Amino acid sequence: MVEFRPVRPEERTRLWNLFQKFLYEMTNYYDNPIDEDGNIQYGWFDSYFENSSRLALFLESEGKTVGFALLNQHSHLGEELDHAMAEFTIFPAFRRRGLGLEAARLLFTRWPGRWEVKYHEKNAAAKALWTTAAAPWRPRVTPYTEFETVLSFRTGPEGDRMEGNP
Repeated sequence: MVEFRPVRPEERTRLWNLFQKFLYEMTNYYDNPIDEDGNIQYGWFDSYFENSSRLALFLESEGKTVGFALLNQHSHLGEELDHAMAEFTIFPAFRRRGLGLEAARLLFTRWPGRWEVKYHEKNAAAKALWTTAAAPWRPRVTPYTEFETVLSFRTGPEGDRMEGNP
C-alpha cells in the first residue's frame, strides 16, 4: 500500500539528491543541461518549498520511501486546472509491483479536481502508467509537442468517471 507524505523543509536536500537520479534517468528523453557541479538543472525545484500552490510528496510503502511526486497548477494547454503532475517516479528497485498505478490513482482521488499529466511518447512505461491510471476518468488526449502528450481530466464529485470529460 502506498502512502503520501509531504516533503518537510529539512528534507529538501534528500529530495534534491533523489530528484537528480530521476532527472538523470529522464535524459533518455530530454536534453537537460548539467551545471558545473554535475547536477541536472531544474529551475522550479526551489518553488516547491516557497510556493503554496506547489506540493512535493514522498511516496512510501511498508516504511520505505519508494518514490516522489511533484504537483503544481501549471497547465501546458493554457487551461484552468487544479493539479498538474509535474514530476513522478517510483524508484527502480520498487517498480513492477503496481505501486506506480496505485499511487497515481490515489493522488487523483485524494486531490480531486481538474488534472493534467504530460508524458514523453518514447517513455513507454510512463505512457502506459498515465493512460491506465487516468482511464477511469476518460481523459482528453492532446498532442503537445512532437514527442509529448497531455492527458486532461476531472476527478472527484464533479468528475465524469464513466461518461467522459466535456
